[in-house]
Amino acid sequence: MKYILPTLVTLLLPTIVFCQDITGLWKGTMYNDSNKQTLPYELYITKTSGKYTGYTYSWFLIDGQKYYGIKKVAVRVAKDGKVVIQDGNMIDNNYPVAADKNVHQLNVLDLANNGNDNILDGPFVTNRSKKYAELTGHINVKKASLLSESDLLAYLLKNGIESDLTMAK
Repeated sequence: MKYILPTLVTLLLPTIVFCQDITGLWKGTMYNDSNKQTLPYELYITKTSGKYTGYTYSWFLIDGQKYYGIKKVAVRVAKDGKVVIQDGNMIDNNYPVAADKNVHQLNVLDLANNGNDNILDGPFVTNRSKKYAELTGHINVKKASLLSESDLLAYLLKNGIESDLTMAK
């Protein structure tokens, strides 16, 4: 009986040590393998009742015009520790053509600590549809301060999506 507590502590300590908080704002880039473009990319992750959700923001320029897309995403941590992010609904965009509702992006990211910075890094893929081929690429984002400049947080606060931004207040 006296060995149960030390055994449990020994077995659970590595799990506790390696659990890192993925909630918050992440900023970086998304590289598209097809067109060889690197685009700004933001990710905001929140956790409510033990379940992760989030939002993504990406933008690009065409003839000097900035086009953006904001999506709600499902977030989960796989058993192997990878952070899996899957597109949900498109919340808003100003694309010059209507966004295809049948194309979804899946990110499978590794969480790493590079000195003082937490980084999510890994590949993304979109599904193939009748109209579009599959796209692949790479995402690299670094955990940012909620006080840093963020188009995504500015949009969410401006549009009253504050229930999911409890960390930003």
